[in-house]
Amino acid sequence: MSTRRQRPLNIGPLRAFVAVARLASFRAAGEELHLTQPAISRQIRALEDEIGSSLFLRGTRHVELTAAGATLLASVEPWLQRLDAGVQQVRRQGGRQRITVTTFASFATLWLIPRLQDFQRRHPDVDIRVSAGDAFADADDPETDLALRYAHADQVPPDASPMFDEVLTPAVSPALRDSLGRPWVPADLAQQTLLEEDDHRASAEFLSWHHWLRLHAPPGLEPRGWIYLNYTHQQIQGALAGQGVALARVALVHETLARGELVEPFGAEGRIGSPFGYWLLRWRVRPPTPHLLAFEEWVLQQAAETRTAMQDRR
Repeated sequence: MSTRRQRPLNIGPLRAFVAVARLASFRAAGEELHLTQPAISRQIRALEDEIGSSLFLRGTRHVELTAAGATLLASVEPWLQRLDAGVQQVRRQGGRQRITVTTFASFATLWLIPRLQDFQRRHPDVDIRVSAGDAFADADDPETDLALRYAHADQVPPDASPMFDEVLTPAVSPALRDSLGRPWVPADLAQQTLLEEDDHRASAEFLSWHHWLRLHAPPGLEPRGWIYLNYTHQQIQGALAGQGVALARVALVHETLARGELVEPFGAEGRIGSPFGYWLLRWRVRPPTPHLLAFEEWVLQQAAETRTAMQDRR
């Protein structure tokens, strides 16, 4: 066996190989790695020369792994992920601490971000990265430390910590409430525009206006109109602007209600519950740092304050 076949492989071609395998495209791999397509091709050819086997079947419009390529990918991809996670950990230890939390966009906008200044005041040496999206992050994602998610109790792992339950209430601007000149009754929604969350997940059944109307409104009531929105925070913005009535999540708007920027036209009697709730999920890809444990404790303290505030407004 030649000396060249025994020496360690260069990591650059390995990254190119994994990118091409994942994206099935030399061009897309080049864009991801900020290299030209010819540079990616040269790295793959050099890797194939080093190994002594062809790694890809190259077609006119597609790229496929050979059997040798599939074997190499199974070994290299998880190794690169562990390497990147280790490098990130070393960087955190050598510089400022950083905590990455994943959550959904409306929760970040309405609940988490307005509170972060308090944590940063207590821990000025810790940076917070908020990754907002509706899709659940992988539990073994090395870039993620913890998740704040909306889920049913049956969907969360045993070590998840409950934050608060889901409670919904109709919410309007004070001007819209006062436009009737008298207390509202559910039948008044026939003259209103309802701001509906356009969501097709299982939890949407309990977040929809149709569910609330079945529980509280006269049979067959239809509103004057509908505005369908993708996110909860869009509903709240619409209600603040006086564009209609939102079915608001009390946990996310209790401070807005306390300031009088939104009001509950039916009071506490208009609130409904849900079998879903909010949870802190721990991503234990690596041992937790003292800063991460402090952040988890801070989140749960803020959640306890939210639970108290929700009860106080009943």
